[in-house]
Amino acid sequence: MYKLYLALAAVFGALSVILGAFAAHGLKSRLDDYAKGIWETAVQYQTTHALALMILAILMKNYVTSSSLKVAGISWVIGIVIFSGSLYCLALTRMKWLGAITPIGGVAFIVGWLALLIFAIKGYE
Repeated sequence: MYKLYLALAAVFGALSVILGAFAAHGLKSRLDDYAKGIWETAVQYQTTHALALMILAILMKNYVTSSSLKVAGISWVIGIVIFSGSLYCLALTRMKWLGAITPIGGVAFIVGWLALLIFAIKGYE
């Protein structure tokens, strides 16, 4: 399972750089300051959680059966897709209802971090 999370970390990390550059250059004239801020937030959270997934993969290589690490990984992947994905769409389309979906991804991020906390407290399960 650690190889999957390492691969996802690489994909999400690469995409965060691509999407950041795309906004800075390709969408420069299309996005106003508000939309740029939304896009930047999406890229920031995606990058942060791609790095977290990479560290998680390293931990999982040593503690592969830890259920809390599995929960953290799944939660962060869901968080990236829902949180960052909805913000990218919101920045491009201005469909306000997408803002209602974003907190679901935020909760997934929090669940992942709390699962990591449980692993830190309980250790290998």
